[in-house]
Amino acid sequence: MESSALLFNQLKAADPFFLLAGPNVIESEEHIFRMAKHIKTIAAKVGLPLVFKSSFDKANRTSSKSFRGPGMVEGLKMLEKVKLAYDIPIVTDVHETIQCEAVGRVADIIQIPAFLCRQTDLLVAAAKTGKIVNIKKGQFCAPSVMVNSAEKIRLAGNPNVMVCERGTMFGYNDLIVDPRNFEWMREANSPVVADVTHALQQPAGKKLDGGGVASGGLRELIPCIARTAVAVGVDGIFMEVHDDPLNAPVDGPTQWPLRNLEELLEELVAIATCLIHGIYNMADVSDSCEVDPIIKILACGC
Repeated sequence: MESSALLFNQLKAADPFFLLAGPNVIESEEHIFRMAKHIKTIAAKVGLPLVFKSSFDKANRTSSKSFRGPGMVEGLKMLEKVKLAYDIPIVTDVHETIQCEAVGRVADIIQIPAFLCRQTDLLVAAAKTGKIVNIKKGQFCAPSVMVNSAEKIRLAGNPNVMVCERGTMFGYNDLIVDPRNFEWMREANSPVVADVTHALQQPAGKKLDGGGVASGGLRELIPCIARTAVAVGVDGIFMEVHDDPLNAPVDGPTQWPLRNLEELLEELVAIATCLIHGIYNMADVSDSCEVDPIIKILACGC
C-alpha cells in the first residue's frame, strides 16, 4: 500500500497532468516493448509522468470473432517484463474478481472497465489488492454514480482511487463527451481522468465482412476531446496509442498514431500550462514560444 500511496500522490501532484497511455491490447511481447520504449521517451520529453497501459484480455468485445489478447498468465508476464525493463508503472484492466490478486502483483493501477463500474464485488476485490484503482464511468451512468463507486473502494480500505470519463451513450452507435462531467465527477473526491480515445468509439457501428459488427470510431476528433479535457483541468489523460492504427487488431479507429503523439502532447501541455499558470493575456505568451496560434487565442480569452 505504501508504494501505491507514493505513486498516487505523485500522479495527483503532476503538473500539468499525468498520462496513461499504450496500445489497447497486448499483441506480442515485441510490440509492447517497442511501444513502451517510444511512449516513455515522448512522455519524458514533454515532461509528463507516464503509466504504461495495455490489456491482456479484451473480454467485452462486441464480436466473438474479435482478437482478445494473450490471456492473463502470459499477458502479465509480458507486462512485468516491460515494467522492469523500462522502469515504468503499469495499468491494466480486470473483468472478474478472481483476476485481481494476480493482476495486483504486477500492475500499479488496476482499471475497472466502464461496463463494470458498479460491480461491488469486483470493486472490492480490486481495492483489497492495495493498488490504485481507476474506475471508468459507465457509458450508461450519470457522473454522480462515480461518487458511490469510489466510496466502495474506500470502504474496502483503499484510499487510492481515480475516476475516469469515457463518454456517454448518444443513441445506439455513438458516444458524446459532456465537459460538465469532468467537474461533476470531482464530487467523488478523486483525481479525474479523461479517456480521450474510447470516448470517440461508435459502439457496434462497424459491419464486419462475413457478418457481425465491431466498434468504429472518430480518431480525427481525439485532439478536440483532449484539448477540451485539459482546458477544463483534468488530472490525467488516458490515451490508447498504436504505431499502425489502421492495422490494429482491436479498436484501431480510436487509437492515436504513435507518430503524432509528441505533437499532440506538446499542444495539450501548452494549453494546460497557460490555464494553470494564469496566462490569459496575449502579451504573456512569448512571441518566441513555439505555440500554435490557436492556443495563443485560447490563452488570451478571446
